[in-house]
Formats: sequence, C-alpha cells, structure tokens
Amino acid sequence: MARQYLIGAALLIALIVFPVISPWATVILTVALCEGLAALGILVLLRAGQVSFGHGLFFAFSAYVVAFMAAASFGHEVLLLVPIATAASGLVAAIVGLFIVRYRAIFFGMLNLAISMVFFSLLEKLFSVTGGADGKRVPRPTLAGMTLDRETFEFWMFYITLALAVVAALGVARYLVSPGGKALEAIKSNETRLEYLGVSSRKVLYGAYLLSGLLAGLGGAIIALVSGHVTPELAYWVRSGEFVFIAILGGVGGVAGPFLGALMFQIIRGYAAVHAPETWHAVLGVMLLVIIFFAPSGLYGLIAGRKRAAAASSGEEGGR
Repeated sequence: MARQYLIGAALLIALIVFPVISPWATVILTVALCEGLAALGILVLLRAGQVSFGHGLFFAFSAYVVAFMAAASFGHEVLLLVPIATAASGLVAAIVGLFIVRYRAIFFGMLNLAISMVFFSLLEKLFSVTGGADGKRVPRPTLAGMTLDRETFEFWMFYITLALAVVAALGVARYLVSPGGKALEAIKSNETRLEYLGVSSRKVLYGAYLLSGLLAGLGGAIIALVSGHVTPELAYWVRSGEFVFIAILGGVGGVAGPFLGALMFQIIRGYAAVHAPETWHAVLGVMLLVIIFFAPSGLYGLIAGRKRAAAASSGEEGGR
C-alpha cells in the first residue's frame, strides 16, 4: 500500500508541475485524466474478473448531458454541470447494472458492448435531437460564476480534473481494501464460496458496476467541457476498447495504473499519429502485445517491481 501511494505521489507531482512548464500540454493532460477515470472504472470490474467493452455508454451519456445543459440557460456553470452529468451516468449504470450483473465472463463484456452500440446508433440516428454524426457544440460555461477566456478555462479545468482524479483514486483505493472490495476479489477467485458465506455476489458486483459507471461518467462530463464538442464517437466500441487498453497498459495492481496508462496512451498515440499516421493503430497494437508478453502487470507493476527489487538489494547490502 505504501508503494502504491509513493507511485501515486510521484505521478501527482509531475502532473502539477508539467502544465506550468509546458502550457500547450494542458488539454492533452486533461484528456488523459478523463480517460484515466474511465479506465479506473474498468480496474474496479477487473478486480472481479469481469471486463466491460461498453463503458463508452456512460462516458458519452454524461458528455451529452453536459452538452444539452450547457446550451440551456439554467446549466451554464461547471460546478453544476459536472455533478449532475456524473449522477445521470450513475443512474444509467444503476439501471443497466440490474441486468448486466446476472452474467459473467464474455457475456458480461459483450452485453455491455451491445447496449453501448445501441446508444451509439440512437445518437447518430436522432439527428434533430443529438445532431447526428456532427454532434453538438458545448458552449464554454462559467466557472464559479466567472467567465474565462479559453486558455484560462483550460488551465483551471486541468487542476479541477486533477483534484477529482486524486479524490476518485483515493476513494477506489479505500474501497478495494474494504470488505466490499475483498468480496469483489472473491467473485474472481471463488464466487460459489462467497455465496456459501452468505454474501450476494450480484449485490457486490452491482455496487462495483455502479461505481465504475460513475467514474466513466465523471470523465465524460469533463471531456465535453474541455473539448467543447461531443459526438457519437464517444459511445463507439473503439472508445470503450481504449479504456480497456489503458487499464491493461497501466496495470491493475494499483489505482495509479489507469492514469499511468492513460498518459502513456496519449504519448504513444500522439507520436504515432505524427510519425506513422497511416499505421498508428498498429503501433498501439504492438505496444499492447509488448505489455502482455513482457510486462503483464502493466506499467504500474513494472515500476513497483523495480522499486521492490531496489529495496531488496539495499536490504541485502545493509545485511552485509
């Protein structure tokens, strides 16, 4: 646990300082944090041995709630938009979860994908409401009642997102070591024994699914505000797959993993898009294969493993 907090603290310090040194990276880092929040939701489900290929549903739903509210006179405030949109995605997760938690393994993942794709189709077909494939513009709202220019707004949104990401990560870390989190791990290892102990695996997984949907919704709400535009692509299966990719890339050993993965994903995608614009998807695929074969515990596990090896080496030298 101490190692997890140490890695998280180092990442936090780097994120706090970097936008001051390189202001051009503010939006990129904010997007990475938003994707990291969604991937953190995937991490929660992976602790139960389940994976969702449809979390773009919650990501996109909250983004569109922001778009509709920001266009209305009563929703032109960040401090109002983010919690309402996040709660809306939580409501959707609560409804979908009642059905989804009855299934496991590939059925769990594919049913999430199917529901997300239905929502994606509705966003594209209901042109008069959603703007179709063109999406909807999100007017820049006020922040604590203040009207800010674009650069200042992006600067403050980054630090707000960073603060929310820290709170979310700490909350998930506490949840995973709580009885509920341990019960979640038991679903993966021996669900039948968990039921024999009188603990409902469906209720445990339902709570995790609700938390996962809220995290994805929080990321979607913020990304709508920062990008200033929402499209059905946010609910597409590729977006949901990216969240799973990021979770695997970062590693599920600690809550810092999804954010490490999201930052690395943005770096890889950015450089690959510039230097290999026709094959950048292949570059990401190769990167995933490298992680699976040579660092199956992800970037977090790789860093934690090196720290563990260094500590062991220091201990041996001290013993001598």
